[in-house]
Amino acid sequence: MGDAAGKGDSEILQTLRSVVFKESEVLDEQKFQKIQGYDFNQGVDLMGILGSMASTGFQASNLGDAINVVNQMLDWRLSHEAIAEDCSEEERNSAYRESIRCKIFLGFTSNLVSSGIRDVIRFLVQHKMVDVLVTTAGGIEEDIIKCLAPTYRGEFSLPGATLRSKGLNRIGNLLVPNDNYCKFEDWIIPIFDQMLQEQSTKNVIWTPSKVIARLGKEINDESSYLYWAYKNGIPVFCPALTDGSLGDMLYFHSYQSPGLVVDIVQDIRAINGEAVHASPRKTGVIILGGGLPKHHICNANMMRNGADYAVYINTAQEYDGSDSGAQPDEAVSWGKIRGSAKPVKVHCDATIAFPLLVAATFARQLKETQMP
Repeated sequence: MGDAAGKGDSEILQTLRSVVFKESEVLDEQKFQKIQGYDFNQGVDLMGILGSMASTGFQASNLGDAINVVNQMLDWRLSHEAIAEDCSEEERNSAYRESIRCKIFLGFTSNLVSSGIRDVIRFLVQHKMVDVLVTTAGGIEEDIIKCLAPTYRGEFSLPGATLRSKGLNRIGNLLVPNDNYCKFEDWIIPIFDQMLQEQSTKNVIWTPSKVIARLGKEINDESSYLYWAYKNGIPVFCPALTDGSLGDMLYFHSYQSPGLVVDIVQDIRAINGEAVHASPRKTGVIILGGGLPKHHICNANMMRNGADYAVYINTAQEYDGSDSGAQPDEAVSWGKIRGSAKPVKVHCDATIAFPLLVAATFARQLKETQMP
């Protein structure tokens, strides 16, 4: 009996082992990357750390993949023909845009302009490293307002009622004094007056992008990404221009000096044209956050049967069916991203992920091209 019982236990154990330690398939290391993090015995090397992201796992690997995709965009993009120096700035900007082989669309939500990401965006626009921008009204006004007065760091936990009594507005853990918006009103209303006069006397048809370009021209401040967009001939689209303090200012101005008209139809033709006329060249999209900028860029690229490269950075989830949280593959189903593309979504706060992405892509390539 003892031997029989022992044999039975042995068979049970063997069965259990075969279940628990199921024989595994041998993974091809050409297809499956070995997981390995950065070795700090090598010292603190930013590019080495960023290069290790892809093999680290989890969202670090997604960030590493995003770095690779953006570098692919830039490898296509950076083959420019020589542009004559003896032409006007407008002619140089136009020739530069015509020479681009991969047009890059950058979208971002207003909170990122409220944050220090504004300065990263300004760097990209200053050096003509992106070609089409899409943001919300806050993404326009916050850039201008920061030229007039600073935004401050606060805390997420500061009580709203207390802040209200002190005339302070909270954006996450950022604080914007009401005085900043008063300065904004004093600055922008005279510009609206000039625009209304030009509409009446010169038959100027204003569109959101033309309004934004005018604001970039008027602010004339090198800390502003809108200034550099105006200077470098880079269009900035904002179909929801009235959804913010800009809308408040237009509302007040409409009572003081009624008649200013902003035509959104010309702008939908313009942004769709940016995608359509990119062919046979490629397009790449980099979208920070969700909402309107994400959809507006993707929808424009649908007009050319999809973008060739796509990187999303946001924390939104897809379970509620929102476009903000939608995975890139959902955009493939609409023809907004090509089926042949290898899009990446990085599930991360863009204030963390985007500076790292730019360091390993745009900033690195700019440094390399400027080296003697």
